[in-house]
Amino acid sequence: MKVGLFIPCYINAVYPQVGRASCELLRRVGCEVDYPLDQTCCGQPMANAGFERDAAALAERMNALFGRYDYVVGPSASCVVFVREGYPRLLKNYREHACVDARIWEICEFLHDVVRPTRLDAHFPHRVSLHNSCHGVRKMGLSSPSELHVPYSSKLRDLLSLVEGVEVAEPERRDECCGFGGMFSAEEGAVSVAMGRAKVQRHMATGAEYITGADSSCLMHMQGIIDREKLPVKTVHIVEILNSKA
Repeated sequence: MKVGLFIPCYINAVYPQVGRASCELLRRVGCEVDYPLDQTCCGQPMANAGFERDAAALAERMNALFGRYDYVVGPSASCVVFVREGYPRLLKNYREHACVDARIWEICEFLHDVVRPTRLDAHFPHRVSLHNSCHGVRKMGLSSPSELHVPYSSKLRDLLSLVEGVEVAEPERRDECCGFGGMFSAEEGAVSVAMGRAKVQRHMATGAEYITGADSSCLMHMQGIIDREKLPVKTVHIVEILNSKA
């Protein structure tokens, strides 16, 4: 299967190792991967701030760049959700299943639901606390929301079970928001920090060495709190664990 690798702008700028790990991991599980060099922001920050007219041009550009691939895959639940839900509204003359939104997947969702590997040649001998990001849980089904009172499931946990040596824990209130929320963290900084601090403390209470999840934005928010308060825990994107060499 031919995959167009979508690396969100903030990952490209701040966490390039996540982009590299995504490319390597997809190739290791048998995908033909291409990375369009001309890709830019998907438009989510502008649209969320109320500037949809500005975001529309980015949507048109991304749709043109990625339209030729069987699948478009990216390591960010929030960006993928925006493309899926926002582009039908932003793109001119939109036709269902004709554009990139019908073929775009978050990388863990893609691995779990499409590739379905039975093993990964990965080794990560550490205890990790699993972070469920809001978009991943409630918009993408990466895990089951606690408010639905249904049996718990987690695609992230399923994938981590294929990694040798990793010990997975989950915090109390496992799908409660960390406080990032993009525009929310900028407009309500004090509340955002308080939520992030509480979330980090719950992750640390599991005894984990690392906090891991599918959204670098959430991990970035928590890492900022960890760095400022000099806390004894680190963050790592789940793709880096799944791609860790045995």
